Amino acid sequence: MYPRLLPRPTESAFLFGPRGTGKSTWIRDRFSGAPTYDLLDPGESLRLLGDPGLPWQELQHLPPRTWVVIDEVQKVPAVLNTVHRLIELRRLRFVLSGSSARPLRRGGVNLLAGRARTARMFPLVSGELGGDADAARILRHGSLPTAVTGRGPADFLRSYAETYLLEEVKAEGLARSLGGFARFLEVAARQNGQVTNVAGIARDVGIARRTVAGYFEVLIDTLIGAWLPSWKRKPSNRQVQQSRFFFFDPGVVRALAGRLPLPPTPEEQGPLLETWLFGELRAFLSYRGLHYPLSFWRSYSGAEVDFLIETPTGFVGVEVKASQRWERRFLRGFAQLEKDCGPGEIRGYGVYLGDREARWGQIEVLPALDFLRRLWAGEVLE
Repeated sequence: MYPRLLPRPTESAFLFGPRGTGKSTWIRDRFSGAPTYDLLDPGESLRLLGDPGLPWQELQHLPPRTWVVIDEVQKVPAVLNTVHRLIELRRLRFVLSGSSARPLRRGGVNLLAGRARTARMFPLVSGELGGDADAARILRHGSLPTAVTGRGPADFLRSYAETYLLEEVKAEGLARSLGGFARFLEVAARQNGQVTNVAGIARDVGIARRTVAGYFEVLIDTLIGAWLPSWKRKPSNRQVQQSRFFFFDPGVVRALAGRLPLPPTPEEQGPLLETWLFGELRAFLSYRGLHYPLSFWRSYSGAEVDFLIETPTGFVGVEVKASQRWERRFLRGFAQLEKDCGPGEIRGYGVYLGDREARWGQIEVLPALDFLRRLWAGEVLE
């Protein structure tokens, strides 16, 4: 097992993350021996669906501060009323894991009124893989634990895309047409990391624009992807305002796009590298409890900085290039961005697939794994 960097909570917590990221394994390791309700077990979920109050009878004898685990809590949202009572009246502590937030966002669901913090689990990050982190392998197959440790990562990812994602959507009743949703997944995967054109995707898939917008909401709620918004300080500035959508793992992107049998092409590598870096940045901010805004910046003239993180001490910009050689033209976005942020307000990093560190003016240029080592050492974001 690779040691995970997600800190163990001290009080009740929701733990969200896509299937296959290792939530259940982490919970078994951190909360060994805790009473557990596994709601992926059809018998257990049916039992609690029939009577969500059963945990009150089964757990109230436990001493205060005892930990209890409810795995895939979104399967029986009504059980949260009982959890609330047990936290309030018996002072029990709960780990409530889930791979979909959608059922918990529906009206009337008890979200414990702030009595449980929210944590997230991501695929294995470079800080957990250590010396096993391999850029070429991650760009091709991602870093879901089974894809990293299993013997057949391509077969696993194909099954994950074809079976889990569609079955999850079917089980939750999240899409009227699985065929239309499957076509949407392929088109969205091929446009991963780009400024999202919902109308264009709707034309390519042959479904209504409103349906496509709803499908993106499904991906967000099932934790399969996330929006990266554009950053803008001044309303008068002419900047691109659309968001970019990223799937949560490069291997899953390639599986959905039907690209697993082939090595990534040069055209694929750029979005895949950005997907990997986006996931690492999100994981770092989440695991460290840093609530810094994460966005991108692009002007109408085409100047761009891939990631912009606003911190208490200023902005950190990261430009990502899937190139073996860093070129001066890659810095054009930083020069334009400084006009918006102000001179000296940005610490800039160039991240690429070469193997040499360099400094271009105020911008540090680093190989991808070197940048990530600095990130997890706390040298990039404070």
